[in-house]
Amino acid sequence: MASSAVCKGGAQIAKSLLSSRNPNPNFLKLPNFRNPNIKFTLEMSGNSNNCSIGASTRSNGGDQNHEILHFDLSPLSSLKIQKGDITQWFVNGTSDAIVNAANEKMLGGGGVDGAIHRAAGPQLREACYKVPEVRRGVRCPTGEARITPGFKLPVSHVIHTVGPIYDVDDHPAVSLRNAYRNCLGLAKEKGIQYVVFPAISCGIYGYPFEEAAQIAISTVAEFAGYFKEAHFVLFSDDIYDVWLQKAQEILQV
Repeated sequence: MASSAVCKGGAQIAKSLLSSRNPNPNFLKLPNFRNPNIKFTLEMSGNSNNCSIGASTRSNGGDQNHEILHFDLSPLSSLKIQKGDITQWFVNGTSDAIVNAANEKMLGGGGVDGAIHRAAGPQLREACYKVPEVRRGVRCPTGEARITPGFKLPVSHVIHTVGPIYDVDDHPAVSLRNAYRNCLGLAKEKGIQYVVFPAISCGIYGYPFEEAAQIAISTVAEFAGYFKEAHFVLFSDDIYDVWLQKAQEILQV
């Protein structure tokens, strides 16, 4: 979760607070100030006497060698981007969910889909098998979403969605946007406050990274207010770098 405060005429105090030398944990009365998983950021306005200080928890499952970028989408919603292992990510185990980039059968596969199934254990495949088919061999059509428990994963739920195959889908941008929208809508319906996405369709489905990032980040921003935190936990350096750059462009940081 995130905590923040605003100080007027206190830029120097804020800088001192964020310094590693003798920070005063009583200044903003932020919980767990000395917790190494708390990341502090300082934002200065054009007026040097105005500043805002934010503290955000470093989510589990991240790569400690890479920056976690934190964007405030609204007063109540934020977006975080990090590199790491999505199967290790969690916030509280009760209102958090991992999004699985599944196939239409929902019975496991390669890439992130296989990794999530392996981490969750065989109960996940059994739960997916029980999801009704909408037509023969299809439990989740492209662009739609389904939900199951997380089983051995540290999160409470897995939201399964199917992204488009870029060179096969007639309208890949529409299908990809629908995948993100339906995941967020389902999360809201089920009371999930923290949701983490992979880069849907950016593996063997061949979606160009920059186009996929544009759709992913703009759609998540569109749904600000549906969640407390939306995360992207990305496996490769290339995808991580593109997501950071695109987020800065779209969110005008």
